Amino acid sequence: MMGRRIYLDWNASAPLRPEARLAMISAMDVLGNPSSVHREGRAAKAILESARADLADTFGRNVDDVVFTSGATEAAALALSGRDLRASGVEHDAVLAWTAPVLETRKDGVVQVDAPSKCTLQLANSETGIVQPLPVGISVSDATQAVGKIEVADRLRPALMAIASAHKLGGPKGAGALLLSDGEDVMARQKGGGQELGRRSGTENVAAIAGFAAAVKAAAAEVSSGDWDEVGELRGMLEDRLRDSNEDVVIVGCDSERLPNTTCFAMPGWKSEMQVIQMDLDGFAISAGSACSSGKVRDRNALKALGVSEAVAGSAVRVSFGPTTAWAELEAFAENWNRRCREHKARRRKRPTALNSSQCRSANIRTPPRVQASGTQARVN
Repeated sequence: MMGRRIYLDWNASAPLRPEARLAMISAMDVLGNPSSVHREGRAAKAILESARADLADTFGRNVDDVVFTSGATEAAALALSGRDLRASGVEHDAVLAWTAPVLETRKDGVVQVDAPSKCTLQLANSETGIVQPLPVGISVSDATQAVGKIEVADRLRPALMAIASAHKLGGPKGAGALLLSDGEDVMARQKGGGQELGRRSGTENVAAIAGFAAAVKAAAAEVSSGDWDEVGELRGMLEDRLRDSNEDVVIVGCDSERLPNTTCFAMPGWKSEMQVIQMDLDGFAISAGSACSSGKVRDRNALKALGVSEAVAGSAVRVSFGPTTAWAELEAFAENWNRRCREHKARRRKRPTALNSSQCRSANIRTPPRVQASGTQARVN
């Protein structure tokens, strides 16, 4: 593994699937605008509608209820703007920007929903991987992290609307979808040519959408064949290796249903950002939470909503991977992380808590004069 980088940040963006790459290259050779009525336009339209049918089949929706967007953030805005919905602190920032985070979250990560039609609830959390049971009639569900890792059609059936993104499951960046249920509709936020049945104007990104659909089909096949069950077994082996070497490591959500590829763990006292930087220098790409904050280490809303302490939240990192990740890669990461953790603990033990007078003199720090009592007068040495 020497000299080779190991990518363990699939929840931020999964590697582009070869099926998606081929579909995009093929679509790029199609000249027309899908809104044009001539032969070239009809060829582009055919690619678009074939992709729409593939998504409808995977998500268990009608073809006319698949609305293509530029990504999950736009899909969330389209679904949530103008609605007075409630959410919990575990939601992504793209959802929290339009909702009130007032719903309670249990320590096992399950959100308490009292009135589903007035609430939005994600299917799976990007940081912890905790999967939510969706109550019937939930207004909107952010399925961005779940798609391609677990079965989603049945799980999303209770939701009136659902959100998905291509690059989270091995498609290209810049494509997403809002999935409506029969009879549900949204008001367009951007006016113009009336594309997407008037729900989202603007010429569709045909190549990216073709890649999106190809990735969805490939990912669904992996889930059906059990590939992601094997990913879950590797996640368990990784967590066992971390626990065996560090009895004080905290695995967040380990007693809850989680995405098979996601582990969020903490070593209190070792800051998240320092771990991410150290691992990056050592050749491993991991994260300290959501990647949607322009490179900043964001406030850990999801962890705090679970009642996690500041010490744990401030030292938590996320490792996420997929079917093409080998155990040798995870084992190499575990060995490296465990070694760096021991080094960090050793440095903390050696760190002086206070300087004595001799240390002060060597550091050129002036100490206050010592006062001794002598009869009724004080003598300064």
